Amino acid sequence: MRAFPTLIALAFAAVAATACGTSTGERALSGGGIGAAAGVAGAALTGGSLGAGAVIGGAAGAAAGALTNADDIYLGEPVWE
Repeated sequence: MRAFPTLIALAFAAVAATACGTSTGERALSGGGIGAAAGVAGAALTGGSLGAGAVIGGAAGAAAGALTNADDIYLGEPVWE
């Protein structure tokens, strides 16, 4: 049951920090990266599995990035452009 608050925090972090870019693919890619980083950080802080944190955070971030558009959340152009 200790993991549930961590999962909730990761979901909120992924949604709040997602996504750079204007196309769906760019937003999903950047959201996945941001979410994975947030997941690893959350897992490290709570003593959870880093791999599981990365997978869960990355999936949540990619989904949030793919399901939003630039009018919802826009953090600027991605660094690779």
